[in-house]
Amino acid sequence: MSDLRKIIIDGNELEVDGAMTLIQACEQAGIEVPRFCYHERLSIAGNCRMCLVEVVGGPPKPAASCAMQVRDLRPGPEGQPPVVKTNSPMVKKAREGVMEFLLINHPLDCPICDQGGECDLQDQAMAYGVDFSRFREAKRAVDDLDLGPLVETHMTRCISCTRCVRFTTEVAGITQMGQTGRGEDAEITSYLNQTLDSNMQGNIIDLCPVGALVSKPYAFTARPWELTKTESIDVMDALGSNIRVDTKGREVMRFLPRNHDGVNEEWISDKTRFVWDGLRRQRLDRPYVREDGKLRPATWPEALSKAAEALKGAKKPAGLVGDLAPVEAAFSLKTMIEGLGGNVECRTDGARLPAGNRSGYVGNASIEDIDGAKFIQLIGTNPSDEAPVLNARIRKAYLAGAQIGLVGEAVDLTYDYAHVGTDRAALQGLLDKDYGDVRDAPSVVIVGQGALQEADGAGVLAAAMKLAEDTQSKFMVLHTAAGRVGAMDVGAVTEGGMDAAMDGADVIWNLGADEVEIADGPFVIYQGSHGDRGAHRADVILPGAAYTEENGLFVNTEGRPQLALRASFAPGEAKENWAILRAVSAELGATLPWDSLPQLRQALVAAVPHLVEIDTVPGNTWSAVAPGKLGDASFRYAVRDFYLSNPIARASVLMAELSANAKARKERPMAAE
Repeated sequence: MSDLRKIIIDGNELEVDGAMTLIQACEQAGIEVPRFCYHERLSIAGNCRMCLVEVVGGPPKPAASCAMQVRDLRPGPEGQPPVVKTNSPMVKKAREGVMEFLLINHPLDCPICDQGGECDLQDQAMAYGVDFSRFREAKRAVDDLDLGPLVETHMTRCISCTRCVRFTTEVAGITQMGQTGRGEDAEITSYLNQTLDSNMQGNIIDLCPVGALVSKPYAFTARPWELTKTESIDVMDALGSNIRVDTKGREVMRFLPRNHDGVNEEWISDKTRFVWDGLRRQRLDRPYVREDGKLRPATWPEALSKAAEALKGAKKPAGLVGDLAPVEAAFSLKTMIEGLGGNVECRTDGARLPAGNRSGYVGNASIEDIDGAKFIQLIGTNPSDEAPVLNARIRKAYLAGAQIGLVGEAVDLTYDYAHVGTDRAALQGLLDKDYGDVRDAPSVVIVGQGALQEADGAGVLAAAMKLAEDTQSKFMVLHTAAGRVGAMDVGAVTEGGMDAAMDGADVIWNLGADEVEIADGPFVIYQGSHGDRGAHRADVILPGAAYTEENGLFVNTEGRPQLALRASFAPGEAKENWAILRAVSAELGATLPWDSLPQLRQALVAAVPHLVEIDTVPGNTWSAVAPGKLGDASFRYAVRDFYLSNPIARASVLMAELSANAKARKERPMAAE
């Protein structure tokens, strides 16, 4: 039950929850309070003292507004609401004094600092500081840390706000950073000079309010005022994290997270943040045609007519929808190939997802349901690799008291869990239990793609859904491919899966499916952005745009449609994916009935109405899958190498380095006890 209290802030009276801190109450009143250490998603440290305010009638000194709750304030002598001032002479003097202290040892690096232009310290020194320093002694200097290839450190600039320590400990779940020493010798460091071992570590770059932690790959390549900023959606996993794409000219310079409480809060994984160098390498920038066993550059008319010619002569064409394809491209391919009497398939990894049953391939849980869950059961999924930001959310639920169980290979998930077993028998054992205590508490069952890719995947899905029914839990299918749910929604599936779609196919249209081995025989038309495995097998290559280079719709793992917006243009002669399919259909003489993206989206929404509800999670009608036989194999996880899971990541030099480092870390010999 909420405990509402009246409070007067700078003359404005408002009613707020007594559990709120003064800094939160000030935000609710629309009053800005400067801060360095306070962050709404981290525990309260109260050590920078920048957020000082005056509590009238309280102690004759300013109070730290981040560490004092509204219910701690005393009412006036006649019961009047407590009064707080954020702009009194006492507060102004206190803030100037704090800022002077913070700048005592801070080097005057602003002209050469990579944080210049987006530095909290710089902004607040201008707004709340004084224009001179009384400090005449020599400044202290600190050695820089080596945290690995992602985060560059300049620790002399550090103001000991401890945001990085609190993030790595509380959210990322690693214990490699902390503060040592006291007084002037206090410094933030990594214990035993370790590099950070987490695929969420890049978030400390955003959290650092000064230039002490900056992005190593991005450093000194651009200034914030040179960048064009575009709001978009990430496709490195199926979570649909909200990102901002910063471009300079035609080049993508960096990815930053955008706040979205329902999806990724304000975190993104390291693969999402640093994969941008993969957008520049191994790009397909012109069409190619295979002649005498070798690929040669061709013109667009030549490549399109060759592709159309092959499709016209096809007895049984097939279409494969890759993991990064937007919904519009999947819908265009399905319409074109099925118009020719062929089959289209998006479950290229063999996952036994039920066509047409949205509760079976998405579930009925939202990502936010994890926050309040008391019991979370993971089946055949390793969320720390498949969706690191979702894993951080499960960790948050664990810290709030949730119990977590795992069926599958034991891995480090950054939190404790009950390891039920590794095989199908362990899943069957869960079904045979009595769940009196679980039924009354909110709970979530999460099943991964690794559990559904084996021959008995349909049986595993049925068992997982039965478990959710028995325990009255919410149910979630954790996808690994960003384009999969959208392609399932438009019906880019064939009865019998990949084997049925490919059986007897003489022409295959491969829309960016690079994880598939296509046997010799069929004529292959590859449409994609990178020269990966799919392009090597192709007879015709049609260069398409990557996810930052076209407007596209992506549906995330909870079934939420979101728009990715174009931030730059595709290189060379590469075109938007839907436009390539439209051009080929015209060559075929079976023109697709749209000439622009808005027209295509109208047809798409007419066919799949819930896609019009951008950024909302449609409620799915629960429909249990028919029970199937469970095998006796152990569960295997869908993502074997977190850093090299798609063609963009495989083109990235940095991802290759991170993958090699992770492998070396696993194989490092342990000292004898």
